[in-house]
Amino acid sequence: MKNAEAVWTIVDEKSPAFFDLSDRIWDMPEINYEEVRSSAEHLRLLEAEGFRTERTVAGIPTAIMGEAGEGGPVIAILGEYDALPGLSQQSGVAEPCPVIPGGHGHGCGHNLLGSGSMLAVAAVKDYLAANGLKGRVRYYGCPAEEGGSSKGFMVRASVFDDVDIAICWHPAAFTGVNNPVSLACSEMNFHFSGRASHAASTPHLGRSALDAVELMNVGVNFLREHMPITARIHYAIIDAGGSAPNVVQANATVRYLVRAKTLPELLALVARVKRVAEGAAWMTETTMRQEIISGDANLMGNEPLEDCMHAQLERLGPAIFSDEDKATARKFQATFSPEDIASSYARFHVKPKNDEPLCDLIVPLYAGDTSIVGSTDVGSVSWVVPTVQMRGATYAIGTPGHSWQLVAQGKLPAAHKGMAHAAKAMAATAVELFLNPALVEAAKADLQGRLDGNPFINPIPDDVMPPIPAQAHD
Repeated sequence: MKNAEAVWTIVDEKSPAFFDLSDRIWDMPEINYEEVRSSAEHLRLLEAEGFRTERTVAGIPTAIMGEAGEGGPVIAILGEYDALPGLSQQSGVAEPCPVIPGGHGHGCGHNLLGSGSMLAVAAVKDYLAANGLKGRVRYYGCPAEEGGSSKGFMVRASVFDDVDIAICWHPAAFTGVNNPVSLACSEMNFHFSGRASHAASTPHLGRSALDAVELMNVGVNFLREHMPITARIHYAIIDAGGSAPNVVQANATVRYLVRAKTLPELLALVARVKRVAEGAAWMTETTMRQEIISGDANLMGNEPLEDCMHAQLERLGPAIFSDEDKATARKFQATFSPEDIASSYARFHVKPKNDEPLCDLIVPLYAGDTSIVGSTDVGSVSWVVPTVQMRGATYAIGTPGHSWQLVAQGKLPAAHKGMAHAAKAMAATAVELFLNPALVEAAKADLQGRLDGNPFINPIPDDVMPPIPAQAHD
C-alpha cells in the first residue's frame, strides 16, 4: 500500500503540467496520421521530463517513444492523441456550438488519453529513481487509433518485441478494468471500374461502376442474415463517380468496415464480402479492385494483469467529483436521450442511479455487456505483449461516444480529475509489476496459454502501408 501511495503522490505533484498538455492537445485537434503538432507537444514534455526519446517510430512520423530507467523489465504505457473529423465544439457549452464549423474535435477523449498515460509514465520514472529500482518504463505515443490502426503497423514493425507488459486506459463514463472484449476488424475500399457513356443516347454502351457498388451493398445486406450474430458490417460510398445523372459512371468506390468476434471469423467474413464484390462486378461487367486500409485484432485478455489493476483501483477508490462538477454534468445529461443513459449503465452492468451524473464507484471486475463493443488497435498489441486496459470516468454518464457532448467535456475539471485518477491506477499497477517479478512471469504465461493453437495473424497485410499525408513528413 505504501508503494501505491508514494506513486499517487508523485502523480498529484506532476498533474498540472499534464493537464496543460491535455488542454493544448484539445485545442489543436488533428486526425489520423496528421497529429504533427500533438505529437510534438508530447515529445517536448517527454524531453523536459528527462526521457530518452525516439521519433518516427515504425516509420510513422507522428509516432513517438520515451524511455527512462535501466535494466530490469520493460513496462510500456500506451497513449493516443488523434481527434475525429466534424466534431468541433466549444468547451463547456451544453449545446452544439462549433469552434470551427466542420472542424475536428476530440470526440473520444484522446487528448486526455495520451496526457494521462504520459503522466503515469513520468510518475513511475520518478518512483524508480527515488527507490533505486531497476527497470525501464516507456511511453508510446500512438497516432491514428480512430480507424488508422497505427498500433497494428507498430506491431508489424516489431517495436513492442522487447516489451514485457503493456498498460493503457480510455476515457469513459465509468471506472473499472476493461472487460477484455473487442471486435477484430478490417477496413477496405472496393474500387469498381466500368465504361462511361451517355445515359440517354447510348446507355447500352456503358458499364456502370455505381451500379456495381449498389449491387454489392444489396448483396452484403443479404449476407447479414448468414453471418455470426456478433459480427458487424458498415459501409459508406466515398466516390459515387460523379454528380451528373446523364452519365453512366465509369468509376465508383465503396468503403467497408467488417468486424467479427475473433480473427478467424473476421478473415472468413472478409473473404465472403469480397466474393459479393466480385459477383457485383461480374453482373455489371465491371472490374473490381480491393484495397485494405487498416485492421485490428480482437483484444486478448490477461487475468493476472486484470486482477492486479483491479486491486489497485479498489485501493484507490473512485475519483472524487465536486458538486460543481456534478451540476455541470447534469447540464450535459439534459441533452441526452433516456436511451443514451440506460445504454451507458447497461454497458458496464451498473445499476442505474437517477441522481448521480458522474461515476462514484469502481465497476466490478469483468462486469459489462460484451455485446456492446467496438474495435481498438490495442487488440493487436495484446496478442504480442501481455496487456491490460482500464476505463476512467471523465465525463457525464450517458455521453454518446464520438459526439459534440464528449468534445465539450474534454477540458472540464471533471475530465482532469478522471485523467489523474487513471494515471494513479496505471502507475500503481506498473510499480506493483516492477516489485513483483513473479507477476510479470504469470502474465506472460497467461498470454502464451491463450496463444496455444491460436496464432496471431495481423489483419494488416505486409504490403499495406499507413496512409501518411504529405504534411506529416514535413
